[in-house]
Amino acid sequence: MKEGTKYHPLYEHLQHSQQDELALTFAAIEAMLGERLPATARTQRSWWSNRSLGALQAAAWMEAGYHVASLNLSAEQVIFRRPGRIYHVQREGDIVLWNGELIKALRQHMGMNQAEFAQELGVRQPTVSEWETGVYEPRRSSSKLLTLIAEQAGFPYE
Repeated sequence: MKEGTKYHPLYEHLQHSQQDELALTFAAIEAMLGERLPATARTQRSWWSNRSLGALQAAAWMEAGYHVASLNLSAEQVIFRRPGRIYHVQREGDIVLWNGELIKALRQHMGMNQAEFAQELGVRQPTVSEWETGVYEPRRSSSKLLTLIAEQAGFPYE
């Protein structure tokens, strides 16, 4: 995160934190930034999603090694957590074989529900549900797409 960017103070605060989980109010974040958060931060959960592309605010916490673990819009509080879970990842050659646990963890890391995640992938919501519950496993092409999205989202699965 470049120094001087709007969300750099949040990045620095998180980067220097020694805590695995950190709860911050919107007011505390605004005090760090020296200005108010955009109105959408108070009304749209998507503003707090863990997407690394095109979202400077998400880059601040993700580059600092955190992701949004939970959000309470009415209390104006966000909980940042360092990803620390170790997943059992199987491969077939250079292709990651995505299982239900890993898919659900990626979706949650991105702060999406199943319908939003399905739209991101270009599949139906029941497909995501069936993957997560182990009814079906993703095909090779879907596994490649999941790997690409995981890398773009900064999902630490390995």
